[in-house]
Amino acid sequence: MANSKVAGPEIERLIQLLARLPGLGPRSARRAALQMIKKKEQLLVPLAEAMGVAVEKIGVCETCGTVDTTNPCAICTDPRRDQSMLIVVEDVADLWALERAAAVNARYHVLGGNLSPLDGIGPEDLNIDSLIERCRLGDISEVILAINATVEGQTTAHYIMDRLAGIEVNVTRLAHGVPVGGELDYLDEGTLAQALKARTQF
Repeated sequence: MANSKVAGPEIERLIQLLARLPGLGPRSARRAALQMIKKKEQLLVPLAEAMGVAVEKIGVCETCGTVDTTNPCAICTDPRRDQSMLIVVEDVADLWALERAAAVNARYHVLGGNLSPLDGIGPEDLNIDSLIERCRLGDISEVILAINATVEGQTTAHYIMDRLAGIEVNVTRLAHGVPVGGELDYLDEGTLAQALKARTQF
């Protein structure tokens, strides 16, 4: 017997849209939808209002490529940030992760992905030209490549380094190796090999 609908089309649509979010499958989406419906005034109505405002006001910063309600964004216009340091990330989620770490008070540049010929993503599909232009015209002395240690990420990093050749900036990258609190027995061989190659004086 075919599955019968247990709710109207509006509720089914809500569940389907929630299920498209990362980390939410159909079951989690049903639970989330039911919770919002049960607490309509406390959850569903404020969420709908917040999403309406988000659709209207949130956009992409033309300078760095992050998302914000202003253009240029709050990071780019913050005078307290080190104007000479630029951190290059693949995605806005990476920028947010680095901001949570609060290790460096610098500016950012979001690439919007990484080079992947198999997926048809070339240099023209990423914010690389604008990065080179920022380095050429700005007072930037250091570019930190905070790019994921994947094959595509490292290919992207090498491409950016080639493009920055001839511009007077110091190009650095995040250290790779043993994480804080990591136990050697649980690490993969690639991480251990990189940690040994990048060993430092004790």
